[in-house]
Amino acid sequence: MQTASTNICERLCKKSISEISLLLNIPQSTVSGIITKWKQLGTTATQPQSGRPHKMTERGQRMLKCAEVANCLQNQ
Repeated sequence: MQTASTNICERLCKKSISEISLLLNIPQSTVSGIITKWKQLGTTATQPQSGRPHKMTERGQRMLKCAEVANCLQNQ
């Protein structure tokens, strides 16, 4: 029995970027980007971005403290 992903792979394997683009009705640049990402990383999942992390809000700090208190109570 063939799954949907197997069926799609059979239709797209050994096709050019332009052919895949026409079959899926998506831009060639998107197809090219996904193929490049797969070849470099072995995945198409979104990767963490570089840069400085966002500042934690006051609420986030309060929630962190509450979690620490709950953790301490559970360990007693």
